[in-house]
Amino acid sequence: MVISNGIPPNITILLLSAWDGLNMEVLRTTITSSMITCFFFFLLFMAAMLTIFFTNSVARETPRYILFIHMIINDAAYLCFALLIFIFYVYHITLPVPVCYFMIILCSTSLKVTPYNLAVMSLERYVAIYFPLRHGEFCTIPRTFLAIALVWTICLIPSVVDFIILCSSVNKSFFLLYVICSESNFTIIPVQEVLRIFCYILTFSLAGLAILFTYIRITLIAWRIFSKKESASKAAKTMMLHAVQLMLCMSTFGWSTVELFTKDNLVLLPTINFCFFICLPRFLSIIIYGARDELFFGYIKRCFVRSASKIVPSSAT
Repeated sequence: MVISNGIPPNITILLLSAWDGLNMEVLRTTITSSMITCFFFFLLFMAAMLTIFFTNSVARETPRYILFIHMIINDAAYLCFALLIFIFYVYHITLPVPVCYFMIILCSTSLKVTPYNLAVMSLERYVAIYFPLRHGEFCTIPRTFLAIALVWTICLIPSVVDFIILCSSVNKSFFLLYVICSESNFTIIPVQEVLRIFCYILTFSLAGLAILFTYIRITLIAWRIFSKKESASKAAKTMMLHAVQLMLCMSTFGWSTVELFTKDNLVLLPTINFCFFICLPRFLSIIIYGARDELFFGYIKRCFVRSASKIVPSSAT
């Protein structure tokens, strides 16, 4: 049987399938390229924040800014490894098991570090408001780095336990294989998934309780000890911003939820989920916080004004 244009039906189906596949590949490549471009601008923003931090003595000696820079570096590392894993997964690139597992462990650990970092930042603001005269005694530079080290230790413990479970559940030859990077490839027994879910729930619950506690206490204390409403409002808004950042981090878990219910309906779902649930929340979180801070925003504003003043005279001549 031949259709009206003289082309057999099976050839037509193959051509349509190839055309759909080509369009899907072009669309996927476009979205991935856009995501890499956004990540590049994020790195530029991070470089600007790091430049301000290391060239400003006040920022280097302020625990709040040290914690903020730590959050930026941690989120940049998370996005970098998550982006690599995503590209390897989408384009079906296989990697050695140790390399892939190491990248997944780093992503999982850095994902849990951000909520704890926000909790520590909230507690630092609580001490600044509740113990203003002893803030310099409690929140010292060594104690700030000790808090960062403690956060990383707490977040690494579940990864170490998962590694021990994995090693006891597979043969040694498993680590010689090449696999597509996906956390599901390293979930050998159900207890691993239960452990991960429990750790994520515990992490975000503790961080949420810390932020909620500091928000309530700071709001009450600020209204009581400050005569100006602006001071109380600023302290409360800082805690609210941390709460928004925590919710943005929690949106990461929307990825698995959406894929669970719609995985058969959309081919590009992993790409869209990665853009909206992994990249976008961290872009918004850091940019909003950096733009709101007086030190960073003032420095960037002065740089733009200085650049504009150099461009205007040259164009006028």
